[in-house]
Amino acid sequence: MSGAGCAIGIIMGSQSDWETMQHAASALDRLNIGYEPGIVSAHRTPERLYEYASKARSRGLRVIIAGAGGAAHLPGMIAALTTLPVLGVPIETRALKGMDSLLSIVQMPAGVPVGTLAIGKAGAINAALLAASVLALQDAGLAARLAAWRNQQTDAVAERPEDKA
Repeated sequence: MSGAGCAIGIIMGSQSDWETMQHAASALDRLNIGYEPGIVSAHRTPERLYEYASKARSRGLRVIIAGAGGAAHLPGMIAALTTLPVLGVPIETRALKGMDSLLSIVQMPAGVPVGTLAIGKAGAINAALLAASVLALQDAGLAARLAAWRNQQTDAVAERPEDKA
């Protein structure tokens, strides 16, 4: 559910990051929350990064989810350029399994906050849910949808294991 007037930006450093970040998009779709996906590389498209961050609020964004791998500077650079909440999703890398991404995103200096989530799919989904929670503070309908989603999660857990024989 992407398009103009969306409250959440989902950005990533490259096309290959979409494999992970699409899980955030899917979670937002399930909650009926609009989002604006985009590719913004901290290193290869610095002008695009500046433009994106400096105009995010005026475009109606209220939370930015930023996925990045390796050096993973995107979430921190976006956070340095906007006062909107930025949620960082470390992308799993081949060389270090995403630990490099995680450590890069989580080690922000005081005064430039990035909420850092888990590496990979779980982090992308949780970033979407955390962004939804932020928006739900002022949207009763969304708060109800989020509560229903969480109740479904609870209801899906069996009380006892089943025999597979």
